[in-house]
Amino acid sequence: MADVTLHLVDGQRFNRMASMPLGEIISGMEGRSLRELRPQGDPRFQREFDVDLEGDFLELIDSRSDWEQNMPPAGLRKGSCEIGLIVAKWCSYAHWSCWEARLFLYVEPILPREVSSTEDFTKPEVWEEFSSKIAQTDMASYSESVILDWMSRREALGETMEPSDDPRILPTMESHKMLSESLFSFIDHSRRSGDPILIGREYLDPAEWYLGGARIAESMAVSS
Repeated sequence: MADVTLHLVDGQRFNRMASMPLGEIISGMEGRSLRELRPQGDPRFQREFDVDLEGDFLELIDSRSDWEQNMPPAGLRKGSCEIGLIVAKWCSYAHWSCWEARLFLYVEPILPREVSSTEDFTKPEVWEEFSSKIAQTDMASYSESVILDWMSRREALGETMEPSDDPRILPTMESHKMLSESLFSFIDHSRRSGDPILIGREYLDPAEWYLGGARIAESMAVSS
């Protein structure tokens, strides 16, 4: 089961990097000088390491010889999505991920409808709706609704809720509580800051990732 991944992106820094000539970005990645452009990481969350993103970017550059280095990433005829995805991750200051099947437990309790498929979790619409709903509640109430919904789902399947019968009950409950609270904090911070969320999942084509309400290529075109 693939992880759905969300990144909080500093929109101003992303716009700045997406408008830089490709050659300038390459030099900055090679010399590690672009680390000064990365936003401060949010200590409540993890994010990808500088050295890993630098390596991914330079490996991508080495695989292509047809890119004009005086052009910004959005001006490239091909490959702009791959570069844009790395640039967006570079400008991210928080990362949240979860098995896509588990997300039904965290998203559906607060929505007035069921989520039709896991594909919905890679689209901005469901997260915009989720964000508007958590704005109307608090973290404790939201987390409690997740736990109660999870318990009712187990009972509907005939599963026990007695810790003496299943020692995994309490650790699983604590895991749902921790993940739901961190998701609340993540989405709430995005709503309050106005910073866009980079949305995707493992093995998803870079062209299919969203930044804010638009695909990554469209976001770069706007920024340039």
